[in-house]
Amino acid sequence: MSQSGKDYVIEKVKEMMNAHSCCAEAKAAGQAWLNAIGTDKETEQAKNLIVELEEDLMPIDQLIAFADSEAGAQVFGKEMAANVAAHARDIKAAGAKYCDCPACAAVAAILEKKEELLA
Repeated sequence: MSQSGKDYVIEKVKEMMNAHSCCAEAKAAGQAWLNAIGTDKETEQAKNLIVELEEDLMPIDQLIAFADSEAGAQVFGKEMAANVAAHARDIKAAGAKYCDCPACAAVAAILEKKEELLA
């Protein structure tokens, strides 16, 4: 991976980790990869990061279903859950395949560089 490509992924990993919507597991995987950069563990941690991010990236239909559910209302609050579901439907209609929250947006950007990251 070129240095500019690596710098881009580092920036996106940090964005993901700082996002309010980032789960603890993704933060841990991101930090482990950042800590491993330049070591013999870098490739292993890149693989672990990719596995975690592929599990965490929220498909738009799952987001809609969750936001419309009782569990979504408990997590977001009733009004916010309705807003999230409406927003998700809007972005789906515009062609979105995944959630566009700050964490998912950063994850999608990282996964676009997956092949380079694992090379």
